[in-house]
Amino acid sequence: MAKTVQVVFQPSGRRGEIEAGKSVLEAARALGVGIEAACGGARVCGKCRVIIEEGRFEKLNLTSAADHVSPVGEAEQKFLTASELARGYRLACNAFLTGDLVVTVPEESRSAKQVILEKGRERHIELRPAVKNYTLTLPSASLTDFRDDRRRLLDTLERETGLRDLAVDYPVLKELPRVLRAESWRVTATVWQDREVIRVTPGERPTSLGIAVDIGTTTLAAFLCDLTTGAVLAKASRMNPQIGYGEDVLARISYAASETDGREKLQASIIGALDALAAEMTKQSGFRPEDVDEMVLVYNTAMHHLALGLDPRYVGRAPFAPAASAPLDIKARDLGLHINPAGNVHSLPVEAGFVGADNMAVLLAEEPYKGDAMKLIIDIGTNGEIDLGNRARLLSTSCATGPALEGAQIAFGMRAAPGAIERVKIDPMTYEPRYKVIGQDDWYPLVYEWHPTVQKIGAQGICGSGIIDAIAAMAKAGVISKAGRINAKLETPRVRRGESGKLEYVLAWGKETAIGKDIVITQADVRAVQLAKAALYVGARYLMERYGVDHVDEVILAGAFGSYIDKESAMAIGMFPDCDLAHVHAVGNAAGDGARIALLDVEKRREAATVARAVEFIETAVEPDFQQKFMEAIAIPHAKDTFPHLG
Repeated sequence: MAKTVQVVFQPSGRRGEIEAGKSVLEAARALGVGIEAACGGARVCGKCRVIIEEGRFEKLNLTSAADHVSPVGEAEQKFLTASELARGYRLACNAFLTGDLVVTVPEESRSAKQVILEKGRERHIELRPAVKNYTLTLPSASLTDFRDDRRRLLDTLERETGLRDLAVDYPVLKELPRVLRAESWRVTATVWQDREVIRVTPGERPTSLGIAVDIGTTTLAAFLCDLTTGAVLAKASRMNPQIGYGEDVLARISYAASETDGREKLQASIIGALDALAAEMTKQSGFRPEDVDEMVLVYNTAMHHLALGLDPRYVGRAPFAPAASAPLDIKARDLGLHINPAGNVHSLPVEAGFVGADNMAVLLAEEPYKGDAMKLIIDIGTNGEIDLGNRARLLSTSCATGPALEGAQIAFGMRAAPGAIERVKIDPMTYEPRYKVIGQDDWYPLVYEWHPTVQKIGAQGICGSGIIDAIAAMAKAGVISKAGRINAKLETPRVRRGESGKLEYVLAWGKETAIGKDIVITQADVRAVQLAKAALYVGARYLMERYGVDHVDEVILAGAFGSYIDKESAMAIGMFPDCDLAHVHAVGNAAGDGARIALLDVEKRREAATVARAVEFIETAVEPDFQQKFMEAIAIPHAKDTFPHLG
């Protein structure tokens, strides 16, 4: 057995080398990963459930397998069902390391919950839902009225609503005789798109429910809506469980293509998460998942394929052709969702390649195609999507930013959870930092380090907004050069050579942190952020060149990450072209807003289909001068372009 093994915890992305023979729980503690363990690892509470992932993870450069931990023990036989054990569940306290491992910590086992953005802008939405309820009283069957129950229902609907030639879904038909007679022929018929009866309920049913979900590469955000009033009844969010199979879409596409049942596993994980979100939100609102009649999903193109069970392999290679780009309507039962089995799942259109339905949802929410202002919209995530234009013309592109901007692939990177450093400032004279940690109101240090009352602030790592602030602050203070190199000549103990011999900047000393280690920004961290921000910048500049403009009137930062970063820091490192900071706006989860708009207004679905066909997709990576532009954009903020609004 190896002396040490590599362990990667998802969805936090924390990884490290751990001594073989240690438990998964001990590994989690060593790496600052929060796992619920009410009994402290005594194997009597059953709370520390984790999932051992299996397969080759190319992006992580390791192979994980069930036999890379000790066999299932007696405690696990007691707390875990046979089904859970078959799906790779183990108790972290009772699984001991024998080989490299990828471990997923499910939502219910996490002690530090990630901050996931559900909120968007306040928006006016026309209420024109696809699903409507009609309460009817049918004439009862008699010896003089020989109509069958289906015909009797449809005739009454036509007489009272004018709807003709309706279909009746098979699960509805199976229970129709009983339902019609349950309350003396008084029923509520639920009709989808004026075309099909998807539910018949005894008596009156005043409320019909729908769910809108933004399925991001990293996170899921869901909204339960009353389709009769438009009200948001509940919100819920969680990490995308597919992270256990790879942090970016290319890793997941590779897993789906290389593993025998990889595609099925990836789809099942998303469907399970959607079911869990539906159960959570309906319980909060006094309903059941079966009461949900429609769902609208938005996602990038790869997640679209993986959620719907489509073959994703050709999305991951040139010319990046999707299996389907048009809007889709799929029965909930065909996807294995446990809402109304006759209910519909609507997927907004995919624009092209890696510009997916989530980008279309952002466009629906922001409507740049209805105004004259030149808007640059950047949906920042693991896969960045960029739009530029106005009512005259609309261009879009995508760029693989990678997970660095969300705290992954960073030495002490972590998701936006309590304990993550989210804001950073550096004194340009002393090179001493101040920083703020999620879950705490104060900036640290509260007092000078030599003071006997210096506090332990509980930092565990640094999240995406913190790493952007840190790089911007390091550049402003001269800790790093325009090229991004850490300055070794500074007279400060904060700049040093790490164990690898490479330069690093100490952001928090170990005695201040919750993990007992110095939290540092390494030279590799700086370069990872440079590569990610350069991808966004180059994408935006190509769209501007193609449109023929040298400036934009407004920059809109969409998505969870775009709402938490400091816009000045983002522009200071060159994440997007120069713009008056007063006209740079974060709009929250615009993709979630767009999904909700499509759920409540069917006319917007038709609008989305029209706009998706009109958007001009620009593939920047094939441009002959791409490499030159990319290298120029790696500089902080840029090798050539000016930023007069930074002052």
